[in-house]
Amino acid sequence: MSRIGKAPIAMPAGVTVTVSDKNLVTVKGPKGELTQQVDRDITVAQEDGNIVVTRATDQKRHKALHGLYRSLLSNMVVGVTEGYKTTQELVGVGYRATCTGNVLELTLGFSHQIVFMLPKEITATTTADKGKNPTITLESIDKQLIGQIAAKIRGFRKPEPYKGKGIKFVGEVLRRKAGKSAKK
Repeated sequence: MSRIGKAPIAMPAGVTVTVSDKNLVTVKGPKGELTQQVDRDITVAQEDGNIVVTRATDQKRHKALHGLYRSLLSNMVVGVTEGYKTTQELVGVGYRATCTGNVLELTLGFSHQIVFMLPKEITATTTADKGKNPTITLESIDKQLIGQIAAKIRGFRKPEPYKGKGIKFVGEVLRRKAGKSAKK
């Protein structure tokens, strides 16, 4: 069996899980509600306060889906209880970010500002302390959505390998290049 797939998912207090007859799993918690359509060959059940995911056969496809859906359901449970948070840093002279409501405005050294509409499920905050790089903090209950939006924001100006200018995740280690050496 899949090592990930056979592990049961513990349900914290305040979390309810419902499985419809069409394998639509709904997880409700203190922070919100998430739904996931599960493949018809994968069975989701509740046993002793845990969520158990089982597969029909040992086919390669079923083995792959077994661990996948267990991970997706686990991420949903963590999302509705704790939520997810990612922080990005803008490295570069004159790089700025401001957020008003669901509109993120970025100044990244282009001739124009970039205006990015955030989904309503994501809340963003920006900070610009003196002497530090501006940061963008994204929070949501949906791990997949927050990762996708963070990747889109990073894609506006990826960090370059010589000076490290661009949008990077906090704690991300960039592979730097030496550049040209001076002539003698």
